[in-house]
Amino acid sequence: MTQAPPEVEITTQTRIACDGGALGHPRVWLQIDPMQGFVECGYCDKRYVLKGGSADPDA
Repeated sequence: MTQAPPEVEITTQTRIACDGGALGHPRVWLQIDPMQGFVECGYCDKRYVLKGGSADPDA
């Protein structure tokens, strides 16, 4: 059984910076693989989903 990520953000860009928001952590740059359609932050587990990609629930 897998757990849902704590937060999901839909984005139109494949390169994203994550700093943890309210939780706070060092800023990291993440790259979405267009074939996978999402990437998760290794610090806060926030999931960034590429709009219109394979992981977009509204696509």
